[in-house]
Amino acid sequence: QVQLLESGGGLVQDGGSLRLSCAASGGTISAYVMGWFRQAPGKEREFVSGISGSGGTIYYADSVKGRFTIFRDNAKNTVYLQMNSLKPEDTAVYYCAAEPTFSIASTAADWDIWGQGTQVTVSS
Repeated sequence: QVQLLESGGGLVQDGGSLRLSCAASGGTISAYVMGWFRQAPGKEREFVSGISGSGGTIYYADSVKGRFTIFRDNAKNTVYLQMNSLKPEDTAVYYCAAEPTFSIASTAADWDIWGQGTQVTVSS
């Protein structure tokens, strides 16, 4: 069973940047669709971005398009989320997810493997 560990969260000012990493262990992620979700206090977990096993298909939530970039390095068994032009409304716990399938789902319930999350706080 693949296990995921996120890192890279922290406190950043409005307009700043962060890069999140999601390192996988216990298996190779090349056959997994990988995704990033986030959950703010009192809100449901929402889809941020997803990437296919080869990296050839990528989806973003409208709220992050043009600001966030997802990419993966299968040789390092790691997926990244580069976040630029951060806004206070991006504040949330960010979760990495994996699914051994070919399609990228935007619903959290469709993903079975999750990391523990990393906090991102954007101050105004």
